Amino acid sequence: MDRILYELTESVRIAMAQVRANKMRSALTGLGVIIGIVAVTLMGTAIRGIDIGFNKSLAMLGDDIVYVQKWPWGNVEDWWNYVDRPPMKPEDAVALNRIFDGTVNSQLQLAVFSDARQIAVKAGGESVSGVYTTGANADFSQILVADFEEGRMYTATESDAARQVCVLGFDVAHALFPGRSAVNQTVIVQGQPFTVIGVLVKQGSFLGLFSMDNQMIVPLGAYRKYFGIRDDNTQIQVKVKDKLKLQEAREELTGALRRVRGLAPGERDNFSLNGGDGFKKQLDPIKQGIAFAGLFITGLSLFVGAIGIMNITFVSVRERTKEIGTRKALGARRRTILLQFLIEAVSICAAGGVVGLGVTYGLCLGVKTAMPSFPLEFSVSLVATSMIVAIATGIISGFVPALGASRLDPVVALRYE
Repeated sequence: MDRILYELTESVRIAMAQVRANKMRSALTGLGVIIGIVAVTLMGTAIRGIDIGFNKSLAMLGDDIVYVQKWPWGNVEDWWNYVDRPPMKPEDAVALNRIFDGTVNSQLQLAVFSDARQIAVKAGGESVSGVYTTGANADFSQILVADFEEGRMYTATESDAARQVCVLGFDVAHALFPGRSAVNQTVIVQGQPFTVIGVLVKQGSFLGLFSMDNQMIVPLGAYRKYFGIRDDNTQIQVKVKDKLKLQEAREELTGALRRVRGLAPGERDNFSLNGGDGFKKQLDPIKQGIAFAGLFITGLSLFVGAIGIMNITFVSVRERTKEIGTRKALGARRRTILLQFLIEAVSICAAGGVVGLGVTYGLCLGVKTAMPSFPLEFSVSLVATSMIVAIATGIISGFVPALGASRLDPVVALRYE
């Protein structure tokens, strides 16, 4: 055991001495590994960032909410199968809640009807256009994902009486009332005054497509009175009791909706159930494409780097043939020679891995500075994976030259010129 430890220590010392003696050659040799490690870490960071951003966006929708709408989310090629569908109506939500209450062990908790449109909101000399305005009853508070920065949601009494009160998104409130509280202030919507009773916390944007902070929520009665109902935008949001049983809940909801719509067996559904799983199905091919492209670039970079490592190790063996012969003539074992050149190759790759991780970390900091909202996470697992890849590259590329060096005949090696 002591001999093996001594041989390992001596091999590391000799390998480090050779790397220091040929700094420029070692640096150029490790360049391919550096590029490969940068590609590995950037790919992993990008995919992880997409996952974090996507999960954060899904949390804004509510992972226990199913959206019942006329149209499915995503691109629809056979639009003629959807255009004549009846819109969602408030009485549909009432009927669904009656069915939920009468179903033993139902997986569905609550159905809430809502309508929405984009409207300009004004206050004093300030104005915000394109505010996503939702009209819903007080039960909407039970499916609202965001917390309140200040204030509250309107009550059932205020909703039933169609009071002109509203809840504002973070950006709308701070744009209309900069530097002061928006609660108890008045906003003007299509000429009608609404009293602000609550402000939601900042949520950010959904998949970078639209801001969840550019919204306003008002009682359904007031919404219908002043803005009217647009059939294509109506929806019913259904809260699921257990999000782990989402598929079972969707099947139950489909049956309940068919009863409410009076559909006969064999008739096609005239509604769509939407949710985060639909976005996930659309995102998965994009993630797979990024992963495939990243793996190809990474593999190509590491392959080029491995060839460089192997080539320079062959050169090193050739330059030190006499030294190898002398050491073997003095009693050095094959494994000692093998370890020496293998450790030299691994050392160059490990150093390249460390430099590559440093470059990637710098790039990530630059991206975070330029785009603070982009979710980047330089994880410990990614660092460990990159170093394992770098060391494995050194072992694979350096093994053949090191094995060749260990098999040299000492007599032939000593006569080598």
